[in-house]
Amino acid sequence: MTAATVRLWNADEGWGVIDSEETPGGCWASFSAIEMPGFRSLTAGDSVTLEWEAVEDQDGFKYVALRVIPSQDEPEG
Repeated sequence: MTAATVRLWNADEGWGVIDSEETPGGCWASFSAIEMPGFRSLTAGDSVTLEWEAVEDQDGFKYVALRVIPSQDEPEG
């Protein structure tokens, strides 16, 4: 698990890109990897904890999120 920041999030399509030092070029993430109740979505700039795996290719990315845990200090909305 590593600290990361959401670069972009497409709520309509349910995916986005998360950046961390361990995932150069970005990590592709699906809404299904987000650990939170209710509608699972993120916002660009959110701080998260990320568990990832290296893959050959996922929409042009070399990393895919396995678990995304939003930081507790994020405001609920």
